[in-house]
Amino acid sequence: MKKRDNLITYGIVILAFIIFQVLAATGHLSSHMRGLLVPMTYYAVIAVALNLCVGILGELSIGHCGFMCVGAFTSAFFSKVTQNVLPTAPRFILAFVVGIAFAALFGFLIGIPVLRLKGDYLAIVTLAFGEIIKTVINAFYIGIDKHGLHFSLKNAMELGMEPDGEVIVNGAMGITGTPHDANFTISIVVLLLALFVVQNLINSRDGRAIMAIRDNAIAAEATGINITKYKMLAFVISAAIAGAAGVLYSHNITSLTASSQYFGFNASIMILVYVVLGGIGNIRGSVIAACILYVLPELLRGLNTYRMLIYSIILIVMMIVNWSPKVIDWRKKTFGHFTVRKGAKA
Repeated sequence: MKKRDNLITYGIVILAFIIFQVLAATGHLSSHMRGLLVPMTYYAVIAVALNLCVGILGELSIGHCGFMCVGAFTSAFFSKVTQNVLPTAPRFILAFVVGIAFAALFGFLIGIPVLRLKGDYLAIVTLAFGEIIKTVINAFYIGIDKHGLHFSLKNAMELGMEPDGEVIVNGAMGITGTPHDANFTISIVVLLLALFVVQNLINSRDGRAIMAIRDNAIAAEATGINITKYKMLAFVISAAIAGAAGVLYSHNITSLTASSQYFGFNASIMILVYVVLGGIGNIRGSVIAACILYVLPELLRGLNTYRMLIYSIILIVMMIVNWSPKVIDWRKKTFGHFTVRKGAKA
């Protein structure tokens, strides 16, 4: 049953990819919609990462955009430095490795104090981490010339580079000119890999231990489960997947800035909304909700004044459909085993 559910999830993603590719090839997909495909996918990736933390581990994190920011900037920095040294494919693969590794490292370092907290306290601390990361990156000035890297916290003039040097990280202006290596195909592959990692983790012995901690930490510890180890494992994997989403983000735009719009509090809440509406603990639901809710406001732009009203109504309807006990009972009777129960795992 679990293996079939996993295959259904992969099949939905692959089918959506084929449909969009066919629409693009036949000219039925506007240029605006084509531009939304990669962002839609990396938001699905980070929704999967957050659901691992919130739904499977049971810890509320509002700082995953911070890990996405770390992955985005470290990978973009690597790509800029090696742009004229490495071929495109190896450079992009290594950029992924760098972004994921640094996001996982920050996940480990943040997890050491954060995972000792619970509930609202953990959420506040992770939120603070996301804001700190964004603020610190905005203060960095890093350049490179024939003498190597130069670093400053004041301004680009203080870097003291040779005239032929290049400023890579320019404070609040961020990084410009990152190679545009990400595309829809690569994004779908990353999404499938994220789903593969998370769903296999859930169905493994480690995943059962993580869910046991979520359900009752005291009972899990009494049975010999190392709570600290498994909490850290889930948190670090979740941070690493968020870093992968950041790599896709940074290699899909020409100018990368640590702005509040993409890495701040509102962005973190938006991703949490994807997770909640898709079903906490339902990995497949997170992917579907992220894709629908990201694209929907863009599709409703023609309605102008009523766009956000309709969007809000749809959010309310989705919440009722996913979480109302009476609606859940009706779905069980109508659709049988195709209905995902409240709190079920995809």
